[in-house]
Amino acid sequence: MTIRIRFGGYQGEKSVHTRGGRTLAAELARVGGGDVSLEFDENIVVRGHKAADLLSMTEEGALDGCYFSSSYLAKRVPELGIFDQHFVVPDRRRAYAVLDGELGERLKNKVAAATGYTVLGYWDNGLRHISSRKAIRTPDDCEGLKLRTLANEDHQRVFRSLGFDPRAIDVRDLPAAVEDGTVDAQENPLTNIYNFGLHKTHRCITLSRHLLGVALVLFRTESVEAWPDETRSAVEKAVAEATRAQRRFAEEDDDICRRALVQDGVEIIDLGDAERARFAALCRQEVDTTRKAFDEELISLFDKELDAA
Repeated sequence: MTIRIRFGGYQGEKSVHTRGGRTLAAELARVGGGDVSLEFDENIVVRGHKAADLLSMTEEGALDGCYFSSSYLAKRVPELGIFDQHFVVPDRRRAYAVLDGELGERLKNKVAAATGYTVLGYWDNGLRHISSRKAIRTPDDCEGLKLRTLANEDHQRVFRSLGFDPRAIDVRDLPAAVEDGTVDAQENPLTNIYNFGLHKTHRCITLSRHLLGVALVLFRTESVEAWPDETRSAVEKAVAEATRAQRRFAEEDDDICRRALVQDGVEIIDLGDAERARFAALCRQEVDTTRKAFDEELISLFDKELDAA
């Protein structure tokens, strides 16, 4: 008897997450030997759901698994906010080293203890930048602009310190909010800015690299516990391979999307080190407030693994 696993997403076919999910399905078919299959519902938004519905659908059993931004679970698992330190993680390589090390294992345990989810992987949710109707080159340019951001108070505090007026809007409603002027700016990876068509209205993109988003690969704990050992082993192997592929897709897509945006006439503002440091300095107090909320040992481990990478 084949075990059927239902996995959900919220993005279109070109998304690096959708491609990661397809890789997961194909890899599970390969390593599972026909005893397990993964049905991938690529985009629940087209059926009227909000993207964030993936979380409740998974925890309540409509799905067995999904991917989703770690920031959305930070209220329930505060330790996940350790990834919400703006302008702290310098590059992908170091971020991956932290995610794949001891800290990543501890966070998996924290999620399991506080929720109905089991984390089996960490996907690249993109280096986040700011798109806007007018060019943003300095913090002064942010003053009073309505900025769409994630529904996360740590994020919103940081952007307020830069002068923005942050607004939490579900990704389903983001393109309309950009097009009709509900927001003047928003922050997202280049892949989302391009694939959601936000650049058609926001003709300026500031490459702030203020955050590397993390997408958790989540499975319903009740589902995982019901799987035979060989099924769990197959899923873990498939997730590991899909994670390697998804991260590669994310890095490649940055270059692809940047070229496409430039070709479309979008103004790309690439902040130099000194310019970026001005943004970082203004929000440092808020980042320090975020850090104080964590266990000192956890912060020490984060800093140690980041430095060692």
